[in-house]
Amino acid sequence: MTSADSDTGLLAPGWAGSPAAAETADAAFLRALLDAEAALTRAQAALGLAPARAATAVTEAAGPGRFDVASLAGRARGGGNPVIPLVAELTRAVGGEYGPYVHRGATSQDIMDTAMMLVAHRALGPVLADLDRCGRALARLAAGHRDTPMPGRTLTQHAVPTTFGLKAAGWRSLVLDARDRVTAVRGSLPAQLGGAAGTLAAFSAYGAGDPTALPGTYARELGLVEPPLPWHTLRTPVADLAGCLAFAAGALGKLAADVLTLSRTEIAEVAEGSGGGSSAMPHKANPVRSTLIAAAARRAPQLAATLYGSLVAEDERPAGAWHAEWEPLRDLLRLVGGAARDAAELAEGLRVRPDTMRAHLGLTHGLIVSERLSAELAPLLGRARAKELLTELARRAYEEGRDLGELLTAETELQEVDLTGATDPVRYTGSAGTLTDRALERR
Repeated sequence: MTSADSDTGLLAPGWAGSPAAAETADAAFLRALLDAEAALTRAQAALGLAPARAATAVTEAAGPGRFDVASLAGRARGGGNPVIPLVAELTRAVGGEYGPYVHRGATSQDIMDTAMMLVAHRALGPVLADLDRCGRALARLAAGHRDTPMPGRTLTQHAVPTTFGLKAAGWRSLVLDARDRVTAVRGSLPAQLGGAAGTLAAFSAYGAGDPTALPGTYARELGLVEPPLPWHTLRTPVADLAGCLAFAAGALGKLAADVLTLSRTEIAEVAEGSGGGSSAMPHKANPVRSTLIAAAARRAPQLAATLYGSLVAEDERPAGAWHAEWEPLRDLLRLVGGAARDAAELAEGLRVRPDTMRAHLGLTHGLIVSERLSAELAPLLGRARAKELLTELARRAYEEGRDLGELLTAETELQEVDLTGATDPVRYTGSAGTLTDRALERR
């Protein structure tokens, strides 16, 4: 059953309605908790530590629809986590004969940690699918605009020409970096099973000849990785999730930041395919996808910091450290899931305006190629004189509104110098095309 008070994302348009939202909802966590409990009984049955009928009974009773999420949430306060009331209800649902096999030998953190890994594994599936979508769309943009010239900007100012293809290839490179990191972490997520203090002692008490065989069997039941050790206070899996998710948010945030800049009214070199409206200004088509991605990228580092902080976990099971992980990890999964969805839509629908880019190359009256001219004139005039001359001509170009090429041709000391095409920004994009081709070789 679901509660009318369930978090539906009213204040979170970035992830509302996304696959990540569904895979991280309270109902999804309940399902993961129940899956963890049922898998534990099945693993014990597989090793002869529980009757096969007990495994069947627990699995059949562990249907999420039989449990009230709101009631469990309210009662979780009593023991500090939802596993305690859930185990009580599941035991009652299984019944007298096989009820004692529910949760046998485990501790609450075993189930919570395992469920957290299950939720992460399930939520990261659609995240990876959207990162792939985004990467494919950016590859098309990079290839299609391999030689589309535009101003390169450094410290907000025009620097030298570049190409939009190279910019899109750079975005794609970051997206693929995020994809690879998320893929690696998703493939390493472990189950958790150690018992009260991480020694597996209770399973020996229940008759296991080799309790160390149980975590691997348990992990295989769930499709997770066998842990080398119980990791109640060894929080590498959570830290790895924090790192790859924060990186993914930042990588997508770079794409969003550039689109937000380039889509400003006074720049307008790109535009979102379907901009959002304004409640007060009918003429606006706001870059909503980029805005939501940027918002996610701003929040992610702080959430990751909380998860990294939980590495400092005392004793064999800590008070507060693992409890502090649940909400920020869910928030991170949601934010990155929503951002990946929005980034795929953004890249697939992005409108590029080559004519505007080309026009902007002329805003500095040819000065955008001053680097090239400095290199070409230095051997002829000497480095100091070349710099002095170009500095003076740059001043005049701005003050007189004249093109740098025109001023150069009027200089008597350059009368014998062939400067044909030297001030054409389209002819000074360096190795942008080759670099774009190289980047697109990556799969």
